[in-house]
Amino acid sequence: MPAKRRDLPIGVFDSGIGGLTVLKALRERLPGESLIYLGDTARLPYGTKSAAAISHYAVQAAHALVSTGIKALVVADNTSSALALETLRTEFPGLPVIGVVEPGATAAGHASANGRIVVIATESTVQAGSYPRAVLNSRPGAQVRSLACPLFVSMTEEGMVDGPIAEQIARHYLAPLFLDPEPALRGDCLLLGCTHFPALAPLLHDLLGPEVAIVDSATTTASAVEDVLTHRRLAATHGTPHIRYMSTDAPDRFARIAAIFVPWPLTAEQVELVDIG
Repeated sequence: MPAKRRDLPIGVFDSGIGGLTVLKALRERLPGESLIYLGDTARLPYGTKSAAAISHYAVQAAHALVSTGIKALVVADNTSSALALETLRTEFPGLPVIGVVEPGATAAGHASANGRIVVIATESTVQAGSYPRAVLNSRPGAQVRSLACPLFVSMTEEGMVDGPIAEQIARHYLAPLFLDPEPALRGDCLLLGCTHFPALAPLLHDLLGPEVAIVDSATTTASAVEDVLTHRRLAATHGTPHIRYMSTDAPDRFARIAAIFVPWPLTAEQVELVDIG
């Protein structure tokens, strides 16, 4: 593989800012790689849109990243991963396109002690049914239940990741599946099927207790990207790794909310405002 292509950045897109959890995992797993992130914040959230609209938006976001020059595309948005992954692979033949659904589902299949797995996600991701199918491919016979938690997206975007209100909403969603049933019926693994949800992981750990495994698809996706780069001989060889940020709306808000998802500082001046429509 020509060195010039190996040293191109990895492109990452999400409907908003939550995909920064995937960016963070990629930076930790692949510190030598340059990254470019696009948050389509003007059309957030994708999770309440139709399948046709989601595919259209995903293709537009991917084109914006491909036009900058990338060697791989990571679809950090769970809804796009569930509904538009094959469309993107057809649109960009030869470009590695990695979604978050399959890596997360595989990890949940391994993490669940008794095969009682609960997937929480947006409405569109739940309706697509991609996570249960992927979990069952990894762990046949598992009992998989899916739950839409739309308020979790709004909560994390507003920085409400702890405190009594956040706990009350989390309990409202999760108690019927983890806390109220007979022990033999309770879920033993919670799969976070939205990139916003890892911001709530400490709260969810405290609420559900140590007996429930919580799986974050961001870290498993980073591992999958590493495998793809190694297999295709695309790992970076030269240059100083850097991160570029793009947003379709409100760079100042993007930079402010980013502090919830990544531990490094980010200013509005570092976020490019782009039009992809």
